[in-house]
Amino acid sequence: MQNYEIKRGHGQIVEEEGLANIVREVFGVGEEHEDGSVTTSFGALRSLRVRLRSPKVLEVETTMDPGVDDGTAAETIRRYNEFLHRTTGFTAKERKKRAQKR
Repeated sequence: MQNYEIKRGHGQIVEEEGLANIVREVFGVGEEHEDGSVTTSFGALRSLRVRLRSPKVLEVETTMDPGVDDGTAAETIRRYNEFLHRTTGFTAKERKKRAQKR
């Protein structure tokens, strides 16, 4: 399980757009659960479970399939990064920098 910091003020955007809507737009499908989490699968992601813990923290749990072809892996990474950018407000480079500081 990984926690991602959400850019100041961006948590409201995620709440307004709806986490499930963002998951559906990026991955095509998303199932909402009573605990507020959303699950989906796509390409090399056997499962993705995401939940907004607070307006400042996004909780993500993934299970990967290492046996996929390179094209599927690349598309999965691209969409996963797009999803994290839309939900956290940080690019992959910014997320890496913040993680290194922690």
